[in-house]
Amino acid sequence: MMEQNPITAHYHLPGLFEFYELYKVFLPLWRGHREYFYDWCDIGSIYGAPSDCLWGGGRAAFVDDNVAVDDVIALMKDYGISARLTFSNSLLTEEHLTDRKCNELCRKFECSRLSVAEQDRAGAVNAVNGVIVHSDLLADYLRRTYPQLYLVSSTTKVLTDFAELETELKRPEFRYVVSDFRLNKEFDALGALPADLKDKVEFLCNECCSFNCRERAVCYENVSRKNLGLDVADHVCKAPGGRGGYRFSLAMKNPAFIGVQDIQNTYLPMGFSNFKLEGRGLGSAIVLEFLLYYMIKPEYQLNVREAVYLDTMLDLF
Repeated sequence: MMEQNPITAHYHLPGLFEFYELYKVFLPLWRGHREYFYDWCDIGSIYGAPSDCLWGGGRAAFVDDNVAVDDVIALMKDYGISARLTFSNSLLTEEHLTDRKCNELCRKFECSRLSVAEQDRAGAVNAVNGVIVHSDLLADYLRRTYPQLYLVSSTTKVLTDFAELETELKRPEFRYVVSDFRLNKEFDALGALPADLKDKVEFLCNECCSFNCRERAVCYENVSRKNLGLDVADHVCKAPGGRGGYRFSLAMKNPAFIGVQDIQNTYLPMGFSNFKLEGRGLGSAIVLEFLLYYMIKPEYQLNVREAVYLDTMLDLF
């Protein structure tokens, strides 16, 4: 039996564009059947980006070109959920800042701010939408050009030293900092953080990458080069199990894995409330399994599976 804790766990979910069709079915369940869901969690944001965004980074993900930006914005606004653009390219230069597509996306997401009542429902502080960034050059540009979009420091910075994470948390331009997953269990150092910095930490829960991988930054940089249109070969991971693809069962064995009971019994009592699920480069079927595991009470998981399987196309094969 898990302890009760008054702090709410805010989940930051993958696939703002990539899994639009899944969320079209899942979010009505979130609104209409709250008895299915753990009462100690909510949806803090959904993150992602359309295909072929110059500023894009992180995991490579295919997006259906038929998914309209305005439809995505309307869905998030209807449910009062913060939308985050994943613009974590690490290799941007001044010339890239004028990219028309990325600027138009930022303009639209900034203009889609919720009303005061909607912000209260969503738990937003100022602007409801944000951008996940790696490049300081881009962060400075966004602050000047789209000041109503909040900024999130990306895990693609691979800050594996706790002192580096603490320095990043103290930067006032970032509302949240997604820490490297290898710091997830540094409980002594995490517990010593002041409350205002704990509020900014966002833990990556379900990473499948090898805990001892030394090529993570190189892998992310490869995605950045591809998004810039450079003709580079795919990065080949040399870490143990790196070529086997994502397996949730393996992620659960990762020393850094954060499970439901960890969140409820350890992180929430310590004062941490933000938890990110990866999955943009995966299929919607496995992302549904993440949602079921992290958000849905076991006795209602079949209800949710049935509702989704009957109403949407999943990447089952």
